[in-house]
Amino acid sequence: MNPYVLATLLSSLGLGTTLTFAGSHWLLAWMGLEINTLAIIPLMTQHHHPRSVEAATKYFLTQATAAALILFASTTNAWLTGTWYIDNMSDSFAATMIIAALALKIGLAPMHFWMPEVMQGLDLLTGLILSTWQKLAPLALLIQVAPAIDPLLLTAFGLTSTLVGGWGGLNQTQLRKVLAYSSIAHMGWMIIILQYAPHLTLLALLTYIFMTSAAFLTLKSMSATKISTLATTWSKNPVLVTTTALVLLSLGGLPPLTGFMPKLLVLQELAKQDLPLTATIMALAALLSLYFYLRLCYAMALTIAPNTLNSTTPWRAQVTQISLPLALSTTVALALLPVTPTILTLIS
Repeated sequence: MNPYVLATLLSSLGLGTTLTFAGSHWLLAWMGLEINTLAIIPLMTQHHHPRSVEAATKYFLTQATAAALILFASTTNAWLTGTWYIDNMSDSFAATMIIAALALKIGLAPMHFWMPEVMQGLDLLTGLILSTWQKLAPLALLIQVAPAIDPLLLTAFGLTSTLVGGWGGLNQTQLRKVLAYSSIAHMGWMIIILQYAPHLTLLALLTYIFMTSAAFLTLKSMSATKISTLATTWSKNPVLVTTTALVLLSLGGLPPLTGFMPKLLVLQELAKQDLPLTATIMALAALLSLYFYLRLCYAMALTIAPNTLNSTTPWRAQVTQISLPLALSTTVALALLPVTPTILTLIS
């Protein structure tokens, strides 16, 4: 892709998210979401392949549906209340439509069906943008409208997403689909605590972004898209495979890694809110996710590569140098747990 076109598209991604962050008017927020959607579609189709075109078409249709729902709900709210302000969603019908539309935007279950399919058709760097940057603007809107939303609805979305994200990733062999279901499960952890402690939603989002960035950049440097490819990577780069296994365990939420921090704090807050059953279901759903992360770790660290390979041999694989971002995101994904009190003080 032409570097000027690429710079324009990436700038548009930043502009769309910034517009949504900065605006208090529904039309401005909707405009930011639309700029975001239109900027990422050329990035999805930069590799001219039927699978990427199919993924871009599915993404465009779902995002257009969500945008139309947002516009309809905000117009309904403005018609009934006389105001376009985001934090004044006093009509319950409009608020319910908004949460449904934003759930479709970020891939919350049961509106998640597009996400694994779209992720499978993208290259790893575009998949990283879709999993991280594209979540920021809808989540910012969710945090603003959360007080007007029925708590039972948010709890249902959160529980469903963690369970679907855990069950859906169990039988996957494609790494991008595994990371898509991982994203669905992590979104559930963010939504479940949104009504009680929004700062924990922000903390979970930040840790998720760093852990997912480390995972995607590592897979990009290994040129790995299938679990079978991971079995050939130990002899190629043992240190990178070791850190990748730790990053995957961090995504699963194992102590003493960074991913344990948001899960512990969310469960603690749910227990404080007298919701022990909800906290128990969330913890059990985390075990489902942990199982498929352990499958990936097993494939990388505990298997020997077969003599006959179905993938490109490692010494012929394209070398991609993404060392600095990979090192920074990996360090953050593994080592933040000891400074949990400092981080809580900063964000609360």
